[in-house]
Amino acid sequence: MGDINIVEGTFEVDGVSLHTKSWLPSGPPKAKLVVVHGFSDHIDRYYDLFPSLARRGIAVLGFDQRGWGRSVRRPSDRGRSGPTATVLADLAAFIRERAFASSSADRNDSDNDDVPVFLLGHSMGGGEVLALASTPAYDDIVARIRGWILEAPFLGFAPAVQPRRLTVLSGRLAARVAPHFPLVRPVPPEHLCRDPAVQASLAADPLLHYTGTLEGLAGMIDRAEGLASGKLRLRPGVRAVFLAHGTADMVTSYERVREWWESQGRKVEDAKFKSYEGWAHQLHADPGKEEFYQDVGDWILQRAGGGGGDDGGDGGRRPEAKL
Repeated sequence: MGDINIVEGTFEVDGVSLHTKSWLPSGPPKAKLVVVHGFSDHIDRYYDLFPSLARRGIAVLGFDQRGWGRSVRRPSDRGRSGPTATVLADLAAFIRERAFASSSADRNDSDNDDVPVFLLGHSMGGGEVLALASTPAYDDIVARIRGWILEAPFLGFAPAVQPRRLTVLSGRLAARVAPHFPLVRPVPPEHLCRDPAVQASLAADPLLHYTGTLEGLAGMIDRAEGLASGKLRLRPGVRAVFLAHGTADMVTSYERVREWWESQGRKVEDAKFKSYEGWAHQLHADPGKEEFYQDVGDWILQRAGGGGGDDGGDGGRRPEAKL
């Protein structure tokens, strides 16, 4: 467990400046992990997940997406993520510049382009990661990603927060007329995490504005429905997937995720599903979160050639029995 270096900066894409933050091991990295946060979230809300991975030799590279966190420069920026094409283009540009190529802003001098790259997406970010992995235009990126980690990916709403179908249809129609119209969609802290201290932190965080645009919200729902229905399917280049989900998630649908796993996820050559019994939406913040940290680190290091401990006994292919 060594020291780590934390580097903050910016990433320029299509004339927009996005806030970046990286957690880097003091020595040569064994792997690189690009992280994609969720709705009304930012990369500083993942507690010790990223530092713990960096201490194990995994360089973690993250950014606040367009419309979120410290990438918001003025109130009118809140939630203006753009359509799916923009969301995926931003993510692809970040991966190509910061993970596939050496970058003086987010690297150690010992970095090299041969280090395996992994991609982690949480909630909305998990849906974005899966959309990228299902889009032919990004086959070049898919071919170079060693493994995909999905933390409670958004493939549909949990029953407690499921909007009426008429509301969704009306929102899609309105998005065509007024795509940048803001809509505040608060998420109760107790739906996100069982830890009272985390709940208080969520309620007090000024960067969590819970504001989406009609365009952005419609895109998020369309991606989820496309993935859940099979209209968006994983590309042949996807080699390894680790899906982690709490069974008591009150934000994203555990059942939808399980159905996706049965139809697509488990067919990947190296596939692992782990159910966290009784856990809430934010596995990285829920009580017992150190287990999730260990699982993510082990899974990455095993595929980066660095050992990492027990794989949980599923042989790298079968879903957990709790599924």
